[in-house]
Amino acid sequence: MTMLSSRPPLAVSCGDPSGIGPDIALTAWTMRATSNLPVFYCLGDPDQLAARARLLDLHVPIKTIDPAQAVATFADALPVVPLSNRMEEQPGTPLAGNAAGTIEAIDRAVALTVVGDAAGIVTAPISKKPLYDAGFAHPGHTEYLAELAAPHTGTQTRPVMMIAGPRLRTIPVTIHMPLAEVPAALTTELIAETIRIADSDLKRRFGISRPRIAVAGLNPHAGEDGALGAEDAAIVAPAVDQMQAEGINATGPLPADTMFHTAARETYDVAVCMYHDQALIPAKALDFDQGVNVTLGLPFIRTSPDHGTAFAIAGTGAARPDSFIAALTMAAQMASNDQAAA
Repeated sequence: MTMLSSRPPLAVSCGDPSGIGPDIALTAWTMRATSNLPVFYCLGDPDQLAARARLLDLHVPIKTIDPAQAVATFADALPVVPLSNRMEEQPGTPLAGNAAGTIEAIDRAVALTVVGDAAGIVTAPISKKPLYDAGFAHPGHTEYLAELAAPHTGTQTRPVMMIAGPRLRTIPVTIHMPLAEVPAALTTELIAETIRIADSDLKRRFGISRPRIAVAGLNPHAGEDGALGAEDAAIVAPAVDQMQAEGINATGPLPADTMFHTAARETYDVAVCMYHDQALIPAKALDFDQGVNVTLGLPFIRTSPDHGTAFAIAGTGAARPDSFIAALTMAAQMASNDQAAA
């Protein structure tokens, strides 16, 4: 029934409990057989998850466990590793009081994965505002995971966000910044480092022996020989040349407006884009319900559904688990590939 029965299960941090994280985890568990789900356990508050199951009218037995008991438990009950911080059940209303539990779930998921008690982490969506109100000092989920990874690698990790769906994988070199700041933030080394990380993880964790990496230009028509901007020739092209000299199969800079039609997508395994919307618009247009946010460059596997907390529909039964199920499935496959490559 499961994909990870011979390996450790996946650890799921339930995210902001006022959002749809609990909804999609509970709903996914009810689909464990029909969707051939890998075994997972939740890091959360068992009472809060039980209350949400009742609200959603889902028959989901909740069982408090140690991680080693997850595989034996999964067929009959949702395994939950309890947090020391309790979570208040108030769907639709983010609460600063739940921030400690939200952060603890992430911390413990990383710690359990690093010691081998989980094959990887699937993170449900968090909301930054209640975390900031509680003193959280990190820009977001991904940056915090990179900081947690540092003690285990001995170096500061640079995480790379990849949006992966059935028809397209994209990576933005710059992420959450105003568009006006992107040209100044782009450097040849930043682009090259992003491509190196993508190449390494696609080989090890996605089983692609020689990844084909298409690199988008920053400007319309990739600058059109300087007529529409100098950045592509001065910054992007040297990064591609450097990657080719290192033996990485990168091409570009390519005009972004012709990179994402069906025939073009067949020529590469991932598109490296220069800014957030250049990468995420085509990815979400093609695979909105099945898109997965994957963090590359970490010493552990991390995936997440490619959507937010959706407070407006939390507890209503309207949340679809498709992206969460895709994130579970992808994490399990990445773990299998990672083990084979080790």
